[in-house]
Amino acid sequence: MDNKELEKTIIQVLDDNRFGSFGTIEAGNKPKVRYMAVFHDGLSIYLATNRKTHKVEELQDNPNACLLLGYEQGGGKDVLEIEATVAVTKDDSLRSKVWNESLEKWFKGPDDPDYVILELSPSRIEYMGKNGEHGVWQS
Repeated sequence: MDNKELEKTIIQVLDDNRFGSFGTIEAGNKPKVRYMAVFHDGLSIYLATNRKTHKVEELQDNPNACLLLGYEQGGGKDVLEIEATVAVTKDDSLRSKVWNESLEKWFKGPDDPDYVILELSPSRIEYMGKNGEHGVWQS
């Protein structure tokens, strides 16, 4: 599979999986993983969160993280392992772009001061297809 085809496949897997397991590094170099809703625009990946969460503190200390998608109920059976650096941003245009009604459970609206976006910049994405396909995308 060439790089362009792999990129299209990765974007399709991102489309098919609304949730993923997001891993950060806690103090003491211990991993911490939690489920999060995943938003994306191509290979630009975003997670919405509260600025007062532990994950935001962890990312300020160590911006390296991973995101695992796929193979869960309600998602596709293809798997993505994404290694990325993460920036915590309150960029208004990005907050508006990611905002949807499902976030109303946690935030008053896209202008809520506690609402931030985790912007993932993938450095490596490993794709494992349900039928044995495999590919590695690297920036």
